[in-house]
Amino acid sequence: MFRLLVLISAPASVAPFAPQSSSSSFRGRYHPRDAAVPSSPPLPPPPPPPLHATNANVGRGGGGGGAMARRRKKSTIRIEGCDDDDDDDDDDDDDVDDAVGDLDGRSDDRPAEPVKSKSKSKSSSTTTTTAKPPDGGVIYSFPPLYDLAFGYRDYADEVDFLLRLHDEHSGTDAVAGAAAGGEERRSSSSSSSSTPLRLLELAAGPARHSLAALMGHPKARIDAITAMDISVDMVDYGTRNADVELGSHAGDDGGEYDGGGGTGRRDDFNYVRGDMRRVGDYANDGETFDGAWLLLGSMQHLLTNDDAIACLTSTRSVMKHGGTLIIELPHPRETFRMGECTTNGWTVPLVEGGTVDDDDDDDDVDDGGDGDGEGEYGELRIVWGEEGDIFDPVTQIRQFSIGLELKVNDIDDIPKDDEDTSLLFSRMKADGRTNVREIVPLRLYTMQEIDALARVAGFELVAKYGALEEDVSIDDEDEAFRMVCVLRKKSE
Repeated sequence: MFRLLVLISAPASVAPFAPQSSSSSFRGRYHPRDAAVPSSPPLPPPPPPPLHATNANVGRGGGGGGAMARRRKKSTIRIEGCDDDDDDDDDDDDDVDDAVGDLDGRSDDRPAEPVKSKSKSKSSSTTTTTAKPPDGGVIYSFPPLYDLAFGYRDYADEVDFLLRLHDEHSGTDAVAGAAAGGEERRSSSSSSSSTPLRLLELAAGPARHSLAALMGHPKARIDAITAMDISVDMVDYGTRNADVELGSHAGDDGGEYDGGGGTGRRDDFNYVRGDMRRVGDYANDGETFDGAWLLLGSMQHLLTNDDAIACLTSTRSVMKHGGTLIIELPHPRETFRMGECTTNGWTVPLVEGGTVDDDDDDDDVDDGGDGDGEGEYGELRIVWGEEGDIFDPVTQIRQFSIGLELKVNDIDDIPKDDEDTSLLFSRMKADGRTNVREIVPLRLYTMQEIDALARVAGFELVAKYGALEEDVSIDDEDEAFRMVCVLRKKSE
């Protein structure tokens, strides 16, 4: 049996961005995927945009068993190119620069052209990236690579936090009913409301949060989840993830909840291809949601106020009164520290035959390199923002240079009969490399902007946090590295 272990090394200042749109308890200065650390651009992440590799921590009690689920269960963050006023940072950036320079055979001397598509919003003619990117080469058209790059996040813990935020700040009938019945609100790991929740995840990408929620919570807690993304590749990928990880459809095994995959919860997940600026166009007739998530910095793809208001207003139209919309973005301090960051990058080693426990003890990690001849056979190198990226302080849009390079030491070492890894290596060339490079425009939002946009769209900002996994104050200079905003739908 081929087993793949991934140990992630990511920069504390890297912010991964999300699909359509695209960090974990790694604190300090980071967060890859749409987060941008105190000295780096927004992921990401960031993040999360707009398809399938199982995340190590995707589910508890048997979760995370889908495609590529064995890649990783632990991750460590390492800064590779953040400028902290040290004179020796040139040496630190060499590896990252090499990774970028080799991508697609393109020289770093001439950046790639930004991928642009016309906005579908009727209220704005501004160019945005929320439309499906062209086939081939772009980040969101290769979901397995994207999924692997941001698989370090602990989705199960993040979902628990998201559910707790909803319980604490929503005014929906479900929560109100629980309170009226004298029930004490408990951890989101158990059912804390009398009515099961119906949730919506926007710009969901691989849909890791949705799948983690359904795998980690019974139907009595979460009734159903709808995911939405504008990328057809991400939708296909996320749907395949659901087929693998959520088990059989209702009726195949009775649908009994056992805390993991194979529980018959597949029918409780629906993935829709759609533009997050027009959510109401894709929701089922009369369907309303208790809560919605816009995570991994995916809102950064909404480059104009018109686009942002369209997204918020449309989302509000399909939510119950008092429902919550939780948004995760890079911390605002990133907007004002653009000059401090150089090239940001991290690596994901590919290890064959490794094993990892779910405990926090790093001693349990076996890199597979001792005694049996198995060990690291390749790596994924990620570059998320370069020193030469253009930042427009007027529009608050940064042209993020993003590069992903997957390479193996010997292409013959790639397992030919392992379905879990076939997608990841499906585009690998004869030289053992897969390269993707793109320049993606992302907007950096401030807290004041989120507050104002929410009011215009019929929401109220009821809470804000500096991390997605625990109660970290947005003002905490040491711990806060994200901007998590809890919006609540106001009455008409």
